[in-house]
Amino acid sequence: MNKVFILTMGCSKNDVDSETMAYKLKNNDYTIINNPSDADYIIINTCSFINAAKEESIDAIFDMINQKKDGAKIIVSGCLAQRYSNELKEEIPEIDIIVGTGNFQNISEIIKEYEENNKDDVYIDNINADIEYIEKDAVDITEYVKIAEGCNNNCSYCIIPKLRGRLRSRPIDDIVNEINHLHKLGTKEVILIAQNTTDYGMDIYSRPSLDMLLKAILERTKMPWIRIMYLYPDNITDDLIETFNSSDRILKYMDIPLQHASDHVLKMMNRHIDKDEIHELITKLRTKIADLVLRTTFIVGFPGEREEDFEELLNFIKKEKFDKLGVFEYSDEEGTRSYSFNEKLDEKTKAERREKIMDAQMDISRASLEKRVGTVMKCLVEDGEAGEYTLRSFMDAPDVDGQVYVTSDKDLEIGSFVDVKIIEALEYDLRGEIYEPSK
Repeated sequence: MNKVFILTMGCSKNDVDSETMAYKLKNNDYTIINNPSDADYIIINTCSFINAAKEESIDAIFDMINQKKDGAKIIVSGCLAQRYSNELKEEIPEIDIIVGTGNFQNISEIIKEYEENNKDDVYIDNINADIEYIEKDAVDITEYVKIAEGCNNNCSYCIIPKLRGRLRSRPIDDIVNEINHLHKLGTKEVILIAQNTTDYGMDIYSRPSLDMLLKAILERTKMPWIRIMYLYPDNITDDLIETFNSSDRILKYMDIPLQHASDHVLKMMNRHIDKDEIHELITKLRTKIADLVLRTTFIVGFPGEREEDFEELLNFIKKEKFDKLGVFEYSDEEGTRSYSFNEKLDEKTKAERREKIMDAQMDISRASLEKRVGTVMKCLVEDGEAGEYTLRSFMDAPDVDGQVYVTSDKDLEIGSFVDVKIIEALEYDLRGEIYEPSK
């Protein structure tokens, strides 16, 4: 009874949690396998951020139940487990163990306790647990590094603080040690993540300290590419902007979830920033950080979002011209303040508003990419063979953004950096050729 299969749903933060569970299990004589039907334990690390994520997680649980061999045990972890532990046990009796967001680091002990007592149990009592550093024995060319857990921002639509607890930042030394270990094993890009990366250090250093962390990474590691995601706009300080400009190793890419541009909606969302402040921030960033790529996300269909609010958002997007943009339809989440708000919008209206924004953004993205045609960009080789390769530039985070496609007679080493001359802009991707200065 020592083979374990782990299925991860949701965001990159869940990927990190699954890696932690795999590490803990391997160090306690469990074997991580790739086929659920051969596993003795199947772990589904779930997401419950929005309704669609909940449905996908529940579908995955039933899928794993159907695939499991006789005698195999089902473990549900993650946000869905933390949020709906009682309902899951009642509605899906095939689940053997439920592990919440603060207990997954004890997965080996939890399984051993189950084996000894043969008793189904629920572990959801520790959402404010500290993040534990693990030393991986194998890595990818791009790795996510979680610099903090939890969130102190109580946005009215968001359940995360109730599922992940308050902000807990990792010490700088801990993060630097992890990045050095990853680089030693071959990682070429680290992506710093948290619920809110710009709040990093508020709890342990008494001020927003992402700039301090980045300086330490630059000084004490040789990691080639450093990318930062989930930058809450409030704490993007002048010190942070200066640090972004201090080294090409910090990619000139900022992922800043803004959520809306109507002051009326921003106030209802409990976002501590208004439209003018957002515009001033964007202008400042583009002025001070040359060649900056901006990614953001917005929510449409928030309760009480009037037609004029939506038009204000749409016009704002057309004016600011974000390089990358994602749109979510508002999801009514029980346990959030917005769940009790009146003036809920119907699904048809939400879908139509999302489509209008994505239509507008397609033209903006295409224009942004067309500016790159004829330029030479340093790219990371991610995949490919037989002359056809997939790469990424500084402009593109994995999974959410585009790619650079290259045809090359020469073999390109996966994980290497090459200079690429861009020859064509597609809707969300680029096509290029290996740049040879002598030509």
